[in-house]
Amino acid sequence: MSDKARVVIEAKNLDISFKMPTGNVHALRGVNFTLRENEVLALVGESGCGKSITAKTIMGILPENGIINSGEVIFNDGKESIDLLTKKTSWRRKNINGSKISMIFQDPMTSLNPTMTIGSQLITSIRNHEEVSKKEAYSRSLELLYEVGITDPARTMEQYPHQLSGGMRQRIVIAIALSCNPKVIICDEPTTALDVTIQNRILELIQKIQRTRGISVIFITHNLGVVAKIADYVGVMYAGKIIEYGNIFDIFFDPKHPYTWGLLSAVPDVSDEKGDLYSIPGTPPNLAQEIVGDAFAPRNPYALEIDFKAEPPMFKVSNTHYVASWLMDERAPKAEMPETLKERIAQMKKEGLFYVESEE
Repeated sequence: MSDKARVVIEAKNLDISFKMPTGNVHALRGVNFTLRENEVLALVGESGCGKSITAKTIMGILPENGIINSGEVIFNDGKESIDLLTKKTSWRRKNINGSKISMIFQDPMTSLNPTMTIGSQLITSIRNHEEVSKKEAYSRSLELLYEVGITDPARTMEQYPHQLSGGMRQRIVIAIALSCNPKVIICDEPTTALDVTIQNRILELIQKIQRTRGISVIFITHNLGVVAKIADYVGVMYAGKIIEYGNIFDIFFDPKHPYTWGLLSAVPDVSDEKGDLYSIPGTPPNLAQEIVGDAFAPRNPYALEIDFKAEPPMFKVSNTHYVASWLMDERAPKAEMPETLKERIAQMKKEGLFYVESEE
């Protein structure tokens, strides 16, 4: 988690709308983040907050009704920096997607062609981006399948997606994503459709590959347990914006935004004998309507008068930690996180939730 590492992707003021019959939906309202070499950035938040739209904007696979109002996505592969949003979709598919940036989707069955064998799909993926013989592509495919934990690669090459389990299919999707040695992999909730045991195995596989290959990863999830296990940095999203950004220790041990407090409080605690489960009151805003002030204000028990009038800027807490909340303004009254969350954080520290020490 070195700030000196090369920035691979920098998103600047991503502002995306979708044209609907009833008007425009403002899906992203100024998203900013950096992804550095050999790091994992997790984007977390409730459904509809803009996580997947951010990923699709980077990949250039927005639906036809998507409108890019403003923003930049600067990709640096170590040789040159390119603003991907200035490039045509056809150029990105040929020069970026698959070869330099790959994506793993939530449901592997939507990523795999049901009419083609696994081997054909792997070989095609490799040969679409590299001038290699079919024999060489076949040999590399076997190696990829072995790398992702498939014990009988030759047999699997001859099988079709429907003949494999969900966990096996997701391993195939990961192998295809790795087939052309990308610099970045975007994982869009890749374990959601799997049972808990298989989820852990897939997470461990992604971690192993990320470390051994030195790949940068954007990991999209609503599961904070997954975030604690895999991420270096975290962007907490709400209503199309990142409202808190920091390293894993900032977010889990020193959260500042009331929404982040709510997310952490809502994580089930198996040690809680009462079995109480916290939920954030209210519902996310309708992004088809103009938002005035802080989008979280109507659900925020700590909201100030200014929250309903002006959108908060990003306040700097430390060199790694930023929060978009008027509570961070030096003029604001001090708001303490809930006592139950303080106790939970103290317990996490005691139990050693993380296996490395904070850099701070």
